[in-house]
Amino acid sequence: PQARRTFYTVWKMPIDACTSTFAEMAAKVLPGDMVRLRAALAMPVPMSSFCEDGFGVKSIVANLRRSADFSGCYVLLREGKPFYVGISRTVIQRLRQHVTGKTHFDASLVYLMATDKTGHKMKRAAAMLDPAFRAAFDQAKTLLRDCSVAFIDIDNPLELYLFEAYCAMELDTCEWNTFRTH
Repeated sequence: PQARRTFYTVWKMPIDACTSTFAEMAAKVLPGDMVRLRAALAMPVPMSSFCEDGFGVKSIVANLRRSADFSGCYVLLREGKPFYVGISRTVIQRLRQHVTGKTHFDASLVYLMATDKTGHKMKRAAAMLDPAFRAAFDQAKTLLRDCSVAFIDIDNPLELYLFEAYCAMELDTCEWNTFRTH
């Protein structure tokens, strides 16, 4: 009689349907995404276009000559210099949140910038009610509206997550990007 196997058979299953190996991602895919992003960085879009009165996500999508919102990576630029890398399954909606958000949930970067400026030690909800912090929050939102953004589509979730870290390191956006878990 044949011995019974006590170990699980190792199945090679792609994570999030990503068919590339890590080596392929590191050597080809992520550098290829960076080439596409550098081309987009040469033609950034004003962040102010994501907060025009009367323009929602659908209008912004149409103005950008796209058929729909998209999954991808975006880079915020101040005076032409990258300072923040973000990812989203809905990039246009997320960019709009950055410049129109009213809470620490939807405008998390603005919240971090205001926290850096004020140095507060309050809980997030309390900070949002504090007039001095709120002024810093609104000022940070105005600063973002004066910035520009470049973005690329990346559909695969694993590739998108890996590219965010790769891109933040490549563009040296360490002031505002962190990968610590909460």
